[in-house]
Amino acid sequence: MDRAKKPAAIPVSPIQPTPQVSISDDNSRVTANLPTGQQLQVLLYGATVISWKSANGKENLFLSSKAHLDGSKPVRGGIPLVFPVFGPPRSDHPTGRLPQHGFARNSRWEYLGKSSSESSTLPNSKGDASVKLDFGLSNSMLSDSKWDYEFNLTYSVTLSQDSLETSLAVRNTGTSNYEFQVLFHTYLAIDSITETTVSGLEKAAFKDKVQGGKEVEPAGKPISIGSETDRVYTAAPEQAIKILEKGKDRYELTRDMLSDVVVWNPWLEKAKGMADFGPEDGYKKMVCVEAGSVNAWNTLDAGDTWEGGQRIKAL
Repeated sequence: MDRAKKPAAIPVSPIQPTPQVSISDDNSRVTANLPTGQQLQVLLYGATVISWKSANGKENLFLSSKAHLDGSKPVRGGIPLVFPVFGPPRSDHPTGRLPQHGFARNSRWEYLGKSSSESSTLPNSKGDASVKLDFGLSNSMLSDSKWDYEFNLTYSVTLSQDSLETSLAVRNTGTSNYEFQVLFHTYLAIDSITETTVSGLEKAAFKDKVQGGKEVEPAGKPISIGSETDRVYTAAPEQAIKILEKGKDRYELTRDMLSDVVVWNPWLEKAKGMADFGPEDGYKKMVCVEAGSVNAWNTLDAGDTWEGGQRIKAL
């Protein structure tokens, strides 16, 4: 018997595509893909981000053609993680037995899992807007860290439609306070170093490591690179940094709890001297703009946690 007034059908929301995360067959890297086409690759060795591609397939990170991706040495390119010391450690400091830039970038991390955030539920939505990958490292995972403290590190890498975020949480799980430094050693891919400038540090003083650590007053203008450059700037975290190509914005860097910015390019002669740097003229296609806390030491009390991070937006 037909009813005059049938109940309306309950609308069914279309299933939205979700981010896809996979682990390589040899368990050496994690790859994440957004439904909108962006891609991220992270090596478990060093938890090193080695690739970040926009939806159009454009690579945003420089990776040396001679980089070691087999876990035999730190990766030249991408985003190596520097912890707990920046540069060669002082022999009279508790980090004195560590290799340059510490042990985080040359240790195998554990993949802890993923989480995603939903985008709009409107019909034209293209699915989840971001995916976060978490990685962990603790003193119990190292056979000999040459650093006599207890710690637990959680490193989070978040891929969004127009940006990449990296953040580190350092927890002191021991009974002694300790000091540490941290840096995201980001190699940004560019078309031409001679047509690239860095703005946002015009009012910041810096240490010029090419000149032996000489303290230099603010330049008052954007940074142009035409020779070997290795500078450590101190700038308030709320100050955004922009990387421009031919006067147009290419990347924007924002920071949280990271008061220092390293700007580095090896130029020709130094690049030639690095066995894992390639191609030989690769220095023309990269600039390192590295958010960190390295001009001084961060003190972490027993039982406390420190957190800091960066967000790089591809423009």
